[in-house]
Amino acid sequence: MTLAVLHLDEHLVAIDKPPGLLVHRTQLAAGEDEAALQRLRDQLGRPVWPVHRLDRGTSGVLLFALSPEVASLLGAMFEQGRMDKRYLALVRGWPREDAGLIDHPLARDPERPSAGQPLLEAQTRWRVLARLEWPLASDPRFATTRVALLEAEPLQGRRHQIRRHLKHLAHPILGDATHGKGPLNRAVAAHLGLQRLWLHAQTLRLRHPLLGSELTLQAPPDAAWERISPPRKKGVSRT
Repeated sequence: MTLAVLHLDEHLVAIDKPPGLLVHRTQLAAGEDEAALQRLRDQLGRPVWPVHRLDRGTSGVLLFALSPEVASLLGAMFEQGRMDKRYLALVRGWPREDAGLIDHPLARDPERPSAGQPLLEAQTRWRVLARLEWPLASDPRFATTRVALLEAEPLQGRRHQIRRHLKHLAHPILGDATHGKGPLNRAVAAHLGLQRLWLHAQTLRLRHPLLGSELTLQAPPDAAWERISPPRKKGVSRT
């Protein structure tokens, strides 16, 4: 399968990563040979270096460098927060506010217990794009399920930052097997006819590390997002 290239110049390349594809091979997914790095390398016929990561289930803008030197420059930009990253996230429930800032330090490694790990500064801005109510019940107390479509902007690049922050907000991302709710995830998958993590890297803005030009890299949501019904008039909030 050919990867969709969003931008290509002599220094860097951006692709639209499909959900379910690893960024690179890892022991955490032993036996999985398919990864964006190897597929893009073969597609371009030249080496590529990843400069950030998207979780396997996350779709959208993924940036690679075409040399180790550019990879180092771009990696520093990510580390220092000198990029504007915007994600779409479909979450459980309706936030009380229309927008906010989650300021909650995170342990470096989400795969290990937080106790004993140093906590790293982490902030994520969010705003509600739509509030939806679906005719499905994952809890016997309620006949319907409320979900919200959010725009999320992580100000750093901590591992699973958006996923962990939205769980902290008590609005976990639908389809998140680690930080979400299993019964709700299964009910939503049955309702939409699709099991996936509902997180999409929609926009990445940065200054080109060598050319100095402003780059706006955008990946429209894939066709699966069309399965989300338009919001009902009652309870809708748009900002």
